[in-house]
Amino acid sequence: MSIIKTNELVHEYQKRDENGDVIGTEQALKGVSMEVNRGEFIAILGHNGSGKSTFAKHLNALLLPTSGEVLVCDLETKAEKNLWEIRKSAGMVFQNPDNQIVATVVEEDVGFGPENLGIPTEDIRIRVEDALKKVGMYAYRKHSPNKLSGGQKQRVAVAGVLAMRPDCILLDEPTAMLDPKGREEVLRTAWELNRNEGITVILITHYMNEVVNADRVFVMSQGQLVMQGTPREIFSHGREMRQLGLTVPVEEELAEILRTNGFDIPKGILNREEFVQAFTKLCQKTVSFEKDSQMPVEFTNGSNSTSPGRTAKTAEKTILELSGVSYSYSPGTAYEMKALSDVNLKIREGEFVGIIGHTGSGKSTMIQLFNGLEKPTAGTVRYRGKDIFEEGFSRKWLRGQVGLVFQYPEYQLFESTVFEDVCFGPKNLELSDEEVHARAEEALQLVGVSRELWENSPLELSGGQKRRVAIAGVLAMKPGVLILDEPTAGLDPKGHQEILRRIEEIRKATGMTILLVSHNMEDVARYANHLVVMHHGRLAMEGAPREVFAKGEELQNVGLLVPEVTGLLQELARRGLPVRTDRMTTEEAAAELRKLLEG
Repeated sequence: MSIIKTNELVHEYQKRDENGDVIGTEQALKGVSMEVNRGEFIAILGHNGSGKSTFAKHLNALLLPTSGEVLVCDLETKAEKNLWEIRKSAGMVFQNPDNQIVATVVEEDVGFGPENLGIPTEDIRIRVEDALKKVGMYAYRKHSPNKLSGGQKQRVAVAGVLAMRPDCILLDEPTAMLDPKGREEVLRTAWELNRNEGITVILITHYMNEVVNADRVFVMSQGQLVMQGTPREIFSHGREMRQLGLTVPVEEELAEILRTNGFDIPKGILNREEFVQAFTKLCQKTVSFEKDSQMPVEFTNGSNSTSPGRTAKTAEKTILELSGVSYSYSPGTAYEMKALSDVNLKIREGEFVGIIGHTGSGKSTMIQLFNGLEKPTAGTVRYRGKDIFEEGFSRKWLRGQVGLVFQYPEYQLFESTVFEDVCFGPKNLELSDEEVHARAEEALQLVGVSRELWENSPLELSGGQKRRVAIAGVLAMKPGVLILDEPTAGLDPKGHQEILRRIEEIRKATGMTILLVSHNMEDVARYANHLVVMHHGRLAMEGAPREVFAKGEELQNVGLLVPEVTGLLQELARRGLPVRTDRMTTEEAAAELRKLLEG
């Protein structure tokens, strides 16, 4: 029995000029027909701008069809009398949790939905407590949501929907801002609700490993449904997925490389255990090994051959420094919360530094100190050896030198068109119009924003497109230091890699220093040459990526994981295969496994 059904769904957005006048329409959905059965776990994949989020908003009547129809629990969304029942049946968690947090205390926010459903007060308390525990936020129930990190806010938003006990939960990139442990908790909660309570779950995501256990996967492109099937069926078509700007689980990606090199390994491998079994079977005829044997780990400076580690030369050029820095939010009040405690850190000029840590570990607070957006409660922040808070130091000038791209791009997009928004920063540098326009064009092309979008309002773009424009706006300033707070959240896999690859190219060409805050271990493994690990506001460890990721148990204790391929190699080693476990990228791991197979 279907719970959701769409028939030839079409949705058009109106395009407006700077005066608000309609100048045309743009079709975001082009005849989408889809049916979701009650109790299914459905995943929706697609490149940025493919129509995924627009489609999801139709499923609880936040948007209405231009043509075609949407039925939720056999109720047509176009009928105004059905809206209450539809939104009661289909709860939605947005990409940005700030869009749905309304109260000043966490537990009150989670209780807001049940209260509007007329649930008795005592039952609301039970629901709120249960939902907050399921997403790991019960300890923050008395906190203000405004004092939480982006990832913590997302957990609260998920809890708010869970507390309503809907028939169907729509999750639009719910884990984009979460650390690995938090991502696992939210997904586990969704699976438990689906399997144990029969709640239908529709998950929109760019993380391929999040959908491998889904009942069915729908793939969208250019506003149309282009593929559908089981996860194994979908991920067996790696070439087609890449053409759509997507990818496959890392285990299947690794298997695909081995198949290309002539090794007989099955298609459609979905998880670590399947890969380990298939690879072990492949090895049995050609490789001799003893249980518990393991190749010694060998460390190198940096994460790869193109990203050198710290050298004597770079050690002489400290560009940013924190000395004994502590920071508290709302000091002296009932809401006081210590975000940083006695942090000592040096950033060398020209480095690509990865900053990792669990949600709420202090990463975002720390980077806002580097260009003076926040002032430390104690300690000193220095730029090229000078205290940025000493009298006479220009923090306005500093912010031209140290560019910051925020966790949520909406916070720094405000002009009427994309092009004007990217021009804003260079204009404030008092450059000529010609130079301003040249910088804006260069930055927009660099981050891959198509020219046809330049005259659109930035607020009309998808989440991933907004992020690219925000990055372009900072790049157009040509800063010496570029700080990126989760820059790839909301980007499809192709756009994700393009942004980071281009940023690394800029670093190499200009000597720009890059600080990347990320929950994606694969990203920092591939690009960073130095890692900083934060835990509960303190600097837990730092070093070259291979050195840090060798400490898998310690990382797990602070809510982090090693890169997927590193974990896979470690599992193979535990099964007795003589493989090195310090490989961090798919290419490195494939070379290591190929070497083993070839003897």
